[in-house]
Amino acid sequence: MPPPPAPPPAPPPAPPSAPPSTEALLELFGELTGVMFCAKDAQGRYTDVNEAFVRRTNERTRAAVVGRRASDLFAPALAERYEEQDAAVLATGRPLRHELELIRRGRGTAGWYVTTKIPVHGPDAVVGVVSVSEDLRSPEDSDPGLPALARAVELAASRPDRPPRVEEMAAAAGCSTSTLERRMRRVFGLAPTQFVLRTRIDHARALLTGTSVPLAEIAAACGFHDQPAFTRQFARLAGETPGQYRRRTR
Repeated sequence: MPPPPAPPPAPPPAPPSAPPSTEALLELFGELTGVMFCAKDAQGRYTDVNEAFVRRTNERTRAAVVGRRASDLFAPALAERYEEQDAAVLATGRPLRHELELIRRGRGTAGWYVTTKIPVHGPDAVVGVVSVSEDLRSPEDSDPGLPALARAVELAASRPDRPPRVEEMAAAAGCSTSTLERRMRRVFGLAPTQFVLRTRIDHARALLTGTSVPLAEIAAACGFHDQPAFTRQFARLAGETPGQYRRRTR
């Protein structure tokens, strides 16, 4: 009896679909509401931004932002910091990841963001930078990861003058430091050290706007060695000195 005929060969696998175009990605970024997006060329000019980014400038349209530099749109201290970040990414070709920043939103209120900047490589050199800044809204009470972190969060909030170490926070939460790191990033979008720093700066902001306590005393109350150290760290995160922040908000 002759053997059965061999089955027909399987059809070749379908070729991979084309990657999304730059235009499609830019359109997608344009729809983001809680994330600010921008792209810059090597000369620091904005080549594209989304509406969330436009809202934190004094302009009303993307067209009014594209082609300009940070120094044209933001206060000098902020523009200087953004240009320093961009220069480092352009010079090294390495990303800047998870940079904690205090940024004023469109209506003037300040909020915490985490910024990542990625170099854009051309054939022979880095030709630009793309950046996203994610709005760190407070987690909802229903977040399943929040109860496990409650004691660590309370520890940081209760001791702004004596910032707890990561090991102390992990012990308070009843977990290892690596587990604490994962949980903090999942719930708050921040590493434990960044969360502690945010807590200290938030305490400083409350004292700056709600009291007349001298800056040196605020520095001590927020765990800084001296007023210059407090001023440097506050300005790095907020783009203005504590004195400037106090005058503006009061």
